[in-house]
Amino acid sequence: MKIRFTKMHGLGNDYLYIDASQHPVDAPAPLARAMSHRHLGAGADGIILVLPGESHPFRMRIFNADGSEAETCGNGIRCFAKYVYERGMTSETDFVIETVAGPNRVQLKVKENKVTSVRSNMGRPKFERADIPMNGKPGHVLEETLRLDDGRKLCVTCVNIGNPHAVIFVDDATRVNLHDLGPKVENHPAFPMRANVEFVNVIDRDNIVMRIWERGSGVTMASGSGSCGAALASMITDRVNRRVAVHLTYGQLMIEWAEDDCVYQQGPATEVFSGTWEV
Repeated sequence: MKIRFTKMHGLGNDYLYIDASQHPVDAPAPLARAMSHRHLGAGADGIILVLPGESHPFRMRIFNADGSEAETCGNGIRCFAKYVYERGMTSETDFVIETVAGPNRVQLKVKENKVTSVRSNMGRPKFERADIPMNGKPGHVLEETLRLDDGRKLCVTCVNIGNPHAVIFVDDATRVNLHDLGPKVENHPAFPMRANVEFVNVIDRDNIVMRIWERGSGVTMASGSGSCGAALASMITDRVNRRVAVHLTYGQLMIEWAEDDCVYQQGPATEVFSGTWEV
């Protein structure tokens, strides 16, 4: 059987989209590992299944490159919205996508029937340690010392925006050895569900630079939820304002923590190519 897929990316964070109503996927974890492989597969940070929703028209399931399932994905949501709109699966420019983390409303900017930008509501953030989740005493995790297994110490600020994030402030995020520090923090015993790891340097109160080691995928070029986590950590430590540009390798996302207590991200979505995968 051949499965048709489409590769899309949000600022370099790339996923393979499969319309699972047309091509049912019985074993998504091994499929994600095979298809995502950068040398032996189509190459991606994971696969995303396009499914009918239970209370809304659409539901999204995300499987990382290692086969683990993610609760949500900011870049993935924007690309999902573009995918269903440009294929005529909906004519709405304001609709809700269901995720494991909960419903996510998207608003599309469209020009000549093409989606040029997507704004999505990522929900209300959580800061309590138990909600991250992270082991330890109750309270917020603000620049708390985390000892690595090799004796090194890092200061982490943590937030959950549908999935767990550990943010580390550094002098220059672009010079961090992600392959060294990323997996040590992701798999630290303090995080029972593992963690996405963001390294951030602040430019000014309206701009930050972020690089990420993504849980289950490793180094990725961008992350919507990671950008939200980085921005929120910067906000709660009073480094930036409530609306900030997150500068990534291939562009920027705008993140706003609005008065309704919800976090909104806005940015582009790009289609790369379509193909088939034989199973």
